[in-house]
Amino acid sequence: MQTDELRDYLNGNWTQLRGQILSGIYKPDPVRKVEIPKPQGGKRMLGIPTVLDRLIQQAVCQWLGPQYEGQFSKNSYGFRPRKNAHQAVLQGQRQLQEGKEW
Repeated sequence: MQTDELRDYLNGNWTQLRGQILSGIYKPDPVRKVEIPKPQGGKRMLGIPTVLDRLIQQAVCQWLGPQYEGQFSKNSYGFRPRKNAHQAVLQGQRQLQEGKEW
């Protein structure tokens, strides 16, 4: 299914899909595997979920994220809203300047 087909699919199948999700019987489809070339050579495997599975993943993420965000360490930078690897490096440099070794 293409992204532009999703709305029509949901309009016709939402009740059944919602029932499967709420009852715990929804099963995501297998991901499509694609090899991505690396700049230094070699390849990296990438798994691409279906459009429908991606929508469901995002809905769950958008609901769960705020529920748990406050419980994460302030020093956790991976895959966090408004945090990135550059901030993690800067924090590590500050800690080294403060004399911390671990």
